[in-house]
Amino acid sequence: MASGLIPGKRWSASLVWKIEFQAAAIKQLKKMERNESDRVKDFLHSRVKTLDNPRQLGIALEGSQFKHLWRYRVGDYRIICDIQDHRLVVLVIEIGHRREITAETNEITSSVLRSSSLCFRLGSD
Repeated sequence: MASGLIPGKRWSASLVWKIEFQAAAIKQLKKMERNESDRVKDFLHSRVKTLDNPRQLGIALEGSQFKHLWRYRVGDYRIICDIQDHRLVVLVIEIGHRREITAETNEITSSVLRSSSLCFRLGSD
């Protein structure tokens, strides 16, 4: 068993995380160049999904309103996710170029609250 970053939380090597996308994240993927969107999806499915604890590769966002959100870096792009341990889901909320995603970070929390029930799975799930 691997220890997680949450005190007292343990993950089994047999866990399989699911990657789900909110509608806004899918829209952002479609706006990106094909090779960049493929790179982002490949990162999520081949690197994040296979981990015992998807927090290993990410960075926690700072601030009390962002305490449940994590950021991944893929080249010049940033992926903002909500890691839901109780469902074994990494919910992709925002994807954007690094200069854009930091300007939008304040709007992410309200985006999560408004559309948390609307999510989709893409690719190799």
